[in-house]
Amino acid sequence: SRPLLAVDAPSMLFRAFYALPTSIKGPDGNPVNALLGTANLILREVEKHNPRAVVLCFGPDAAAYRVELFPDYHADREAAFPDELGPQWEDSADFFGAFGWTIAGSEDLEADDILSSYALREEKAGGRSLLMTGDRDMFQCASAKTKVLYVSTGKQGGQPMGPAEVKERYGIPPKLVPDLIALRGDPSDGIPGAKGVGEKTAVELLRKHGSLEKVLDAAIRETRPALRTALIGDREQLLTFKDVATLRTQKVSRPRDKRTDYRGAARAARERGMNRLAERLLDRAR
Repeated sequence: SRPLLAVDAPSMLFRAFYALPTSIKGPDGNPVNALLGTANLILREVEKHNPRAVVLCFGPDAAAYRVELFPDYHADREAAFPDELGPQWEDSADFFGAFGWTIAGSEDLEADDILSSYALREEKAGGRSLLMTGDRDMFQCASAKTKVLYVSTGKQGGQPMGPAEVKERYGIPPKLVPDLIALRGDPSDGIPGAKGVGEKTAVELLRKHGSLEKVLDAAIRETRPALRTALIGDREQLLTFKDVATLRTQKVSRPRDKRTDYRGAARAARERGMNRLAERLLDRAR
């Protein structure tokens, strides 16, 4: 069976925007670098994995539920959205819609929550999913039927991460990823983690005890004084960090099978001055 490809659209647009120069412009003189780069990244995975459908997931940068739990969440992210990305962001649903790809958004949840929701929906229906993202929080979704296509650089495409790959990389299974984030912290999300605890200690504690809650319950018997103090003193905050790092789900409907519309995509690319991409798309349509 062909997989569903669900894409963390904000993650890809930001990545492409910073990877390609803003001198790549459309006929109106506005940059199209993020749109072009994102199209190339997704098309590479479409050609490689032949998905049954493609869904681009959008959502706010910081979901209200996460900021309520932890007011510093995403606080030190670039508050200034790059000016030249704004118009491309606005245009992205029209542009990628022309490829025959589904655009899914949420006012309340972040893109990664929506990705997770589609993966669970697909799994329930007996299908499998590929979740394309540059965000390692998503590793918690890896399962027998769901692989995370982790895009760290534009050069090699997404690395498929299933449960075995996540375990090999971190030494823990996917379901403990939120526990790991809580203990180790995640600077990109503004989560500080437990004082003085790095990845190695976090993994060692989780392997020994099996969950953040059990680590905290056993903290009183921890022989390292600084670690004992950090775990006992920050107990409530660490549980909050885990809650922040745990993805939420919302009801989504399963997209029907839909192949990429290469002709429609070529037209949309040409309108935006992406002539080389348009040629490549037309070749695929023939």
